[in-house]
Amino acid sequence: MGSNKKSSKGISIFIFILVMLALICCGLIVAKKFFFGGSVKNSDVTYTVRSETYENVIEISGVVSAAQKQSLQALSSGTVMEVFVKQGDVVKKGDVILQMDDSTEKYNLAKHDYDMMGTKITGSKKAYALMETQREALLQKISERKVTATFDGIIAALSVAAGDSLEAKDSIGTLVDVSYLMADVEVAETDVSKLKEGQPVEFTFAACPETVMGYVVGWPAIGEVTSRGATVVKAKVRIDEYPESILPNFSFSGKIKISPDETYLLVERYAIGRENKKAFVELAQTGQRIPVSVEPYASEYVKIVSGLSGGEVLKAQSEPLASGWNRNRSGRNGKSSKSESGPGRGGAGGPPPRM
Repeated sequence: MGSNKKSSKGISIFIFILVMLALICCGLIVAKKFFFGGSVKNSDVTYTVRSETYENVIEISGVVSAAQKQSLQALSSGTVMEVFVKQGDVVKKGDVILQMDDSTEKYNLAKHDYDMMGTKITGSKKAYALMETQREALLQKISERKVTATFDGIIAALSVAAGDSLEAKDSIGTLVDVSYLMADVEVAETDVSKLKEGQPVEFTFAACPETVMGYVVGWPAIGEVTSRGATVVKAKVRIDEYPESILPNFSFSGKIKISPDETYLLVERYAIGRENKKAFVELAQTGQRIPVSVEPYASEYVKIVSGLSGGEVLKAQSEPLASGWNRNRSGRNGKSSKSESGPGRGGAGGPPPRM
């Protein structure tokens, strides 16, 4: 009887030890997977191949201005005799915009010409040469009795009428050349070395739904310090063709494109398997194995060089580390925790790190 009790007790202890050993082994396996990750494939985890565009640009903003601008001013005092244009009219270089009373100036010129005739006959050559110089001055006074356009453009504003009395330097309107638009934009000193004449510029205006294209004209050989304490260079950008809805003094945001956009196919590196040192992926729906060529990209991704076209859903070939920062970014639900622009979004500072 005593022997049977001892035997039963020994069996119970043996079973207890086996159960404990099994629990310890299971715990070690779970701990290993949790803390160190594993290489066992989980068929429930998938990753989607997506397209990311990297833009190497300098962000800019500012206000566009007319190619040229002339403040229409009276050059001398007097009465306006006639106004030949109205606001909105197109004028050519040299066109007369208004005429002031020049009767006195014309009389003085006529009298001077009469006196010159007598001097030419009876006077000395030096006296005649002096009178020729005086005649040029009288002609200048006559020209100052009118306001003319100094370039081809449009009368943007005009506030004068026949009979008005003007003083010298009175402003009576504005002439603008809108054959193209210009803007001065701030470029940080660290980005100036990336500038080149002719670089394309994308403009975005609140008044226009479409992107307007322009280009870099140039920049000065000296920087300036802004009120914010930043050192910048004022680069000039230009728009040759633009919608009628865009007018001088409209504000914009934009991008100077340092290099053409690059589009990559990216996927988490855990979707890539290797066999005989050759990379492959498996389609989640069919299980088809496809050989691919890849390159490392950042820490959690690879760039698909060939083999896929984008949009494929792939089976996981390995699991990410199960702890720490990398696990949070592993994309176990098929999505990266990065922003929608993805790891390939760039800026003026250059492409993202590639491991």
